[in-house]
Amino acid sequence: MSALVGWSATAALAAYAQRRPGVTVIAWLVASLGLTVGLSAAVVGALFDFNNATFRLLHIGISLLGPLYMAWGALEYGVRSAQGRFASRLFLSAFTIVPLVVLSMDRISGRFGDTFPPLGDHYDLIPRSLINITQVVVAAFLISALVAVARRPADRAHHLRILGLVALAALLSILVGRLGLGFGGPLLMLGAVAALWGAAAMAARPRRDAYDEDDDYYDDYGDDAGDPEDELLEEPVRRKRRNADPYDDYYDGPPVRQAPPAKLRGVITIYTLAEGQGAGFDRIADAVVEEVAAREPDTLLFACHTVPSAPLQRIVYAIYRDDLAKEEHEQQPHVVEFGRRAGAHVVATNVIELALSGAAASDGLAGLLMPR
Repeated sequence: MSALVGWSATAALAAYAQRRPGVTVIAWLVASLGLTVGLSAAVVGALFDFNNATFRLLHIGISLLGPLYMAWGALEYGVRSAQGRFASRLFLSAFTIVPLVVLSMDRISGRFGDTFPPLGDHYDLIPRSLINITQVVVAAFLISALVAVARRPADRAHHLRILGLVALAALLSILVGRLGLGFGGPLLMLGAVAALWGAAAMAARPRRDAYDEDDDYYDDYGDDAGDPEDELLEEPVRRKRRNADPYDDYYDGPPVRQAPPAKLRGVITIYTLAEGQGAGFDRIADAVVEEVAAREPDTLLFACHTVPSAPLQRIVYAIYRDDLAKEEHEQQPHVVEFGRRAGAHVVATNVIELALSGAAASDGLAGLLMPR
């Protein structure tokens, strides 16, 4: 039964990965495939007693590839830092190739029966040690993802539920690999596959937000009266300065050019996109630019540029009134959501922070780039 559920989950993940390819869904697809191949080998072992081949396939799936790629997918889902993701990929490569070779080639001892055999009863010291270290890496990946998501101000509970299901799936798989658990092993593996499938379904489920393509979210902002509830949602991260310029609340025309204050801050963010992800990134970038223009008077300039000579690069340039404006921009719900959604399209991000030392611009530049 667990093998059948595993093949169903793998087929569903493969279909979703084909429609909307991303690092997280591909990682969970590899994890699901590893679990399913291992469980399929276990079916043969349960019918005809385990042998060296079915034992190896079982533990490569449920003790190595399944937990490792579940945890890596969780880290890619939860962590936004480009440096953190790059480091995780280095660890992933090392702890996939070396243990995979050792588990495939190392000597196996002992006799088998028709129940799930624990890994430690038949492998020697070196493969056991490699699996122990790999599972420590699994725990580190999961904890990093949970901490990163717990620090987010938006949709925290939703993301924590997804990561909780992934952590449960990895834990059940590791327990069965370590202990075997006799005839209870297949039941726990059924729970592991179901938890992984549930997490992927929750992550893939379309939610009503400013970035959904077919949503009428933006139509509400065309109403003259406005929506009081939307204003309340934005209020916690709106400017609280006592002496804010009153013209920022009224945009009858472009702002009057003034000498730039010494506290202006700028940020250049360079995104490198995955192949074929340009249209998807441009859609969510256009959405966040509209939101910034409508809701952030202290973000003086926010523009997304394409690069004709590098079609897989996008450059976002922002100028903020001061450090407080920059901090408030980063906490806005639409900016947080943009960061979450961009992860499916981006393979690398470089951020350059600027302090303005001099500038010249025409009076109409801000009005042209950010009409309000």
